[in-house]
Amino acid sequence: MAASDRMVLGPLVGSIDQGTSSSRFLVFNAKTAELLSHHQVEIQQKFPKEGWVEQDPKEILRSVHECVERTCEKLQQLNIDITNIKAIGVSNQRETTVVWDKTTGEPLYNAIVWLDLRTQSTVERLLKRIPGNNKSFFKFRTGLPLSTYFSAVKLRWLLDNVEEIRQAVDDGRAMFGTIDSWLIWCLTGGKNGGVHCTDVTNASRTMLFNIHSLDWDPELCQFFDIPMEILPKVRSSSEIYGLMKSGALTGVPISGCLGDQSAALVGQMCFQDGQAKNTYGTGCFLLCNTGQKSVFSDHGLLTTIAYKLGRDKPVCYALEGSVAIAGAVVRWLRDNLGIVKTSQEVEKLAAEAGTSYGCYFVPAFSGLYAPYWEPSARGIICGLTQFTNKNHIAFAALEAVCFQTREILDAMNKDCGIPLSQLQVDGGMTNNKVLMQLQSDILCIPVVKPSMPETTALGAAMAAGAAEGVGIWSLNPGDLTAVTCERFEPQINPEESEYRYARWKKAVMKSMGWETSEAPSNGDTSIFCSLPLGFFIMSSMIMLIGAKYVSG
Repeated sequence: MAASDRMVLGPLVGSIDQGTSSSRFLVFNAKTAELLSHHQVEIQQKFPKEGWVEQDPKEILRSVHECVERTCEKLQQLNIDITNIKAIGVSNQRETTVVWDKTTGEPLYNAIVWLDLRTQSTVERLLKRIPGNNKSFFKFRTGLPLSTYFSAVKLRWLLDNVEEIRQAVDDGRAMFGTIDSWLIWCLTGGKNGGVHCTDVTNASRTMLFNIHSLDWDPELCQFFDIPMEILPKVRSSSEIYGLMKSGALTGVPISGCLGDQSAALVGQMCFQDGQAKNTYGTGCFLLCNTGQKSVFSDHGLLTTIAYKLGRDKPVCYALEGSVAIAGAVVRWLRDNLGIVKTSQEVEKLAAEAGTSYGCYFVPAFSGLYAPYWEPSARGIICGLTQFTNKNHIAFAALEAVCFQTREILDAMNKDCGIPLSQLQVDGGMTNNKVLMQLQSDILCIPVVKPSMPETTALGAAMAAGAAEGVGIWSLNPGDLTAVTCERFEPQINPEESEYRYARWKKAVMKSMGWETSEAPSNGDTSIFCSLPLGFFIMSSMIMLIGAKYVSG
């Protein structure tokens, strides 16, 4: 590529997309929204106990550094000048909780991931302090029910159970943040002057944030007993937070920050009331823009902040349906059952089956999120026969993702009053054509997938490029690049769709009530836990020893 060709590219914007499964860095042309290059690194998830999900914050940071450096190398190989990268945006897995020492820069515990269930007993203890044990008591302030999902209860657990964190809080050394805060603090200098901030979309997922006043709520912090001095400063989703302090992009401003689902809403250009998107990642998240009005659901959906694209710009809200397990079920088939070697094989197996043959899979590995908010649920596969094989289970797993989307779309249609005529989709799973066709069949409406599916990263790049002081990406509707799309139309009749959906709902009911927070004090599942059986075994051993003695 000649130097004159490089000039045509114009300004570029980088985007850090830090998800549950991987970290990525992508670079876009600010004038055309064209993706020029990217690099991806998979992130390890740790499961130290049943229901616990952790990640290493330092591994996350290293993966981001690696992605930035490798992407810059790829751009240079393409003869693209990386000095044209004028801004960087951040999108991130939400709710995942990190506490670190601001004097050493070291995390004080692993990050507790949004999927983690260890806080169920914490939730139950907090519920006892709420009139009528009402888990929606704070809904009109936060938009959220009291649940293991959100950051406040994870932070409460850390304060209750990790001595190093309690000591750091007492000493004034502790900082709390979601993944965006951890990354921005580290990338802007860390212990040497790093910026401790978050944006309104991420703050709105902590359960400590008032979505109307747009600030941390002292009463909520008092209820959860969280010291406010450890919280990051809340800023808009589009402004200069600080400058990169190391690596190939030293000096480039970080000027966009959005939780991943809000970033996807922006990347899909859902700027009008009633526009919605569904993202298929580790989980599945359907967001509908409700404009400058916060709408509260009667059907199990969350009220969340969609974006605030500038310090002086209005805040916009969204209704959200959250599903915990989507792409994670494919990873489970690969890593836990071993029935496939790669995630892509699931599509091939499902296509070969063409049906689940009456098999239904409810992947409630972390309980059920919207619209049930039922932490006692656990995963089940039912309807198995001797004819069932791994192809049918693969098909049922994909179908489960689609049924869960149907549940939250039905709830959203009831809350909004105007049913969606089509569903805009994005995320890694949308590359699976069997899944997309199944989704259209089960919803009985068209599913529309943009030809460039990296809308989460694109949304963060748009926010960064549009920030005051950067100003290289116009968000005016007339300036936005038209997006080409692939369209999937329903291919089965509505009666068959309703029959399969009803069977799924029956399976969901059977998944509930499996778990409580009460367990044996030391997790002992020994047969001696059964007193009658213990007596039987002990008496048998005594008789055996006695018989040997007599015979001797």
